Amino acid sequence: MSDIKKVDDFIDEAGVFFLASIDGDQAKCRPLGFHMLVDDKIYFGVGTFKDVYKQIMENPKIEIVALNNEKDKFLRYYGEAVIDENPELVEKTFEIMPEIGEIYKKNNWEMGMFYLDNATAEFRNLFDAEETLKFKY
Repeated sequence: MSDIKKVDDFIDEAGVFFLASIDGDQAKCRPLGFHMLVDDKIYFGVGTFKDVYKQIMENPKIEIVALNNEKDKFLRYYGEAVIDENPELVEKTFEIMPEIGEIYKKNNWEMGMFYLDNATAEFRNLFDAEETLKFKY
């Protein structure tokens, strides 16, 4: 199994995960549920009309945190968000989550897709990092 697949699988097992960004001088964190592994990159999507997208555009340094209660472990996955404007990624997202696609299309909203570069994934228990992986594209 590839290193990035290990990260993707952990996020899958967690279900809901959290994205932290910076809004001026204040950290902001929100729950997300969608991600997909494409070409050895984990893609996330947020509406371009949302504050989180504006925050990522202003300061691309973000962090994803996922918790697996059954294993008493969590993942910190952080780096620089890289926006990917490939429309095929959005269409794939809407295929995976058609209900989201319907809402976005009905409201004429756009989905912003991104992955993390210069990223670090830390698989942690409550006290230590058990494994640390680095990703650079």
